[in-house]
This record gives sequence, structure tokens and C-alpha cells, in this order.
Amino acid sequence: MSPSATEPEGPKSRLGRVLVSGAAIAERVRAMGAEIGKDHAGRTLHVVIVLEGAGVFGADLARAIAPGVDVKLHFVRASSYGQGTCSSGRVRVNGGGSLALADSHVLLVDDIVDSGRTARLLLDRLHRAGPRSVRFAALLSKPSGRVVEVRVDYYGFEIPDEFVVGYGMDHAGAFRDLPDIRVLVPAPF
Repeated sequence: MSPSATEPEGPKSRLGRVLVSGAAIAERVRAMGAEIGKDHAGRTLHVVIVLEGAGVFGADLARAIAPGVDVKLHFVRASSYGQGTCSSGRVRVNGGGSLALADSHVLLVDDIVDSGRTARLLLDRLHRAGPRSVRFAALLSKPSGRVVEVRVDYYGFEIPDEFVVGYGMDHAGAFRDLPDIRVLVPAPF
């Protein structure tokens, strides 16, 4: 039975074009891992992954870091989007408060740097813990949305000012399972 024109649209109908393919993501994550591994050879690296959006990327990146690095994984939850498609301007952070990072090397991993508020807040918190070094990796950078400047030491792709989903990134909990990054088409009014 074919779907009728009167059936309600499902969430998948809001998916637009593929912005970054799964193959391109895998290739770039491998390259980023090699670069991070080279920069931290012979060290213990505390990788702090921002949940939930960077969960998939962070896990893949941690596995891609060269074997000469002892990787320790940590997780923190942070959000500024809520259920919307643009940053609320308010960052909520849960977890990560008890990390013992003094005199260590730290890599913060996030899915996307848009306004920069979340990254700035987390980087400031990490610096207060007294580590030897803090670097920042993000899969996506959206410079047109930047309100707060942050330095991204390792990034995968620069993207235009569009709301994206897939590869761990969501809209209201949906689309995290997509293997590539796609543009979310705005809902009709």
C-alpha cells in the first residue's frame, strides 16, 4: 500500500541534503586522531567528551588517536539548544565537576562550535582545574554563528549557517543515528 498524500509527514521528511558524508567524516576523524596522537605522543591524554551530541564523534576520535598515547575518557553534559534549532544563549552543564585534571594534558571534544558559548564555558572550567595543557577538538565549526571567540585546535569541517543533524547530533532527540551530517529543513508553519 502506498502512502497517501494526506498522511502526516514524519520526522525523516525534514531531512535535507547531505552536507558531509559518512565516508568523509571517517577519513577526517582518522586524520584528526593521527594529528592529536602526534601532538601528544608518549603522554596520558584526558579526553573530555561533551554529551550527548559529541558522543559518537568523541568515541570514534578517541579510537583514532595514535597508539603512543594513553587515552583516558571523561564525559560532561552541556547544552544551549534545548528543543530549538538555535542557541538559547544559556548554557547548562552537568557532570565533569570531580575530574582530577591538575598537571595533566586535556582534550575537550565537542560536536559543533556555533555561538562559542558552550566551548568557552567548558574551556574556562577545564583551565581552572590546573592542567598542563588544554586543547579543543570539534567536528564542525560554524564561524558565522560565533558570538564568543574560541580557539579550535583540531576541527573536521567548516559549515555554513544551517542547522545540522546526524552522526550523534540531534533535533529534539531525533536523527543521532544517521551516518552522515545532513541539513534539517525548517518545519512548515
